[in-house]
Amino acid sequence: MAQRALYVSDKITIEPWEIVESFIHSAGPGGQNVNKVATSVQLRFDLKNSPSVPPFVKNRTVKIAGRRLNKDGVLVLEATKHRSQERNREDARERLKEILLEASKPLPPPRRKTKPTRGSVERRLKAKSNRSGIKKMRGSISDD
Repeated sequence: MAQRALYVSDKITIEPWEIVESFIHSAGPGGQNVNKVATSVQLRFDLKNSPSVPPFVKNRTVKIAGRRLNKDGVLVLEATKHRSQERNREDARERLKEILLEASKPLPPPRRKTKPTRGSVERRLKAKSNRSGIKKMRGSISDD
């Protein structure tokens, strides 16, 4: 269980009991320390059953998380970048925050179809005919 609540935005705050952190042996840098101390952090967040996250954010998080979300709806993040347990814990919490912030962004407005202007169509056709003329000049020379 995490130590403190994770503040994501003014509408999303994840309570400590929702985040489960376990520490495992890391394969990353650390020399002999790697074999003795469990510095790698595995953070688990039950997205499916979380009361802190609004439904629309849950739906978008499922798409963003990809393989990090298991079939039970639990988001699993592993942090092994740093040599200390505390820095890996902060890294995992920060990555969870980034995923939820990305999912809570508003959707972009839908694209409106537009027609090209008459001037742009004319310029395109003129450029095509110029290019065609250049390529015709590359032909073999005949003695007429």
